[in-house]
Amino acid sequence: MEDYGNFYLVVVGGVILWTSAFLLTRKMFPKWSFNLCKRMVSTIHAVFAVILCSISVQDWRCPVCPLASNSSPLQMRILELSLAYFIYDLVCCWLDNNIGIDNLAHHLVSIVGIGAGLAYEMCGSEIVATLLITEISSPFLHLRELLKELGYKNTLLNLAADVSFAVIFTLARMCVGPYLCYVTMSAKNPILIKAVGMGLQLVSAFWFYKIAKVVKYKLITKSTFKTC
Repeated sequence: MEDYGNFYLVVVGGVILWTSAFLLTRKMFPKWSFNLCKRMVSTIHAVFAVILCSISVQDWRCPVCPLASNSSPLQMRILELSLAYFIYDLVCCWLDNNIGIDNLAHHLVSIVGIGAGLAYEMCGSEIVATLLITEISSPFLHLRELLKELGYKNTLLNLAADVSFAVIFTLARMCVGPYLCYVTMSAKNPILIKAVGMGLQLVSAFWFYKIAKVVKYKLITKSTFKTC
């Protein structure tokens, strides 16, 4: 890495930034739970990640091109800020006692993968594309929790949020995801990057299984839902 000092400065600054955003949310909405405030920050990260990742795509005819190439300066900044976010979020999950095996695996795989991409200064296209497809469904995930906390748990609005999240998650992670995993594995990428890609896809598959069960249950019991 060309400038370790700048790298650490951005990552540490990013952790402080995300932590400050969380504390500000807690102050602005004192009645909200710890978990919901954390999810609001996660939504902010997801929105910015999707926008910045989209901007960094060099050619939309081949969004993951060039494969196994040097990362652009913009890609490096995106990865540094996202690495800071995942470090912050992992600590928040631990403080909130919400650190299941699947959640821990997701965070560790993300941190190791992004860290490896920054260390190698390559695979920016693949990692940014992965960040894009993994974060694009996040706002809908957090919207579900917001509706629940505001008293709209068993409503058609909440069902719509559930279905929207499930559809976007499925298209992104179970349709585009396997293809992205395949091209990453096929290209001349470092073995660590390939292993991380496979690990993240396995986590996504496990979550897809859990989401499918929830959606199936809600569709079966939709007659008990009330209108908003």
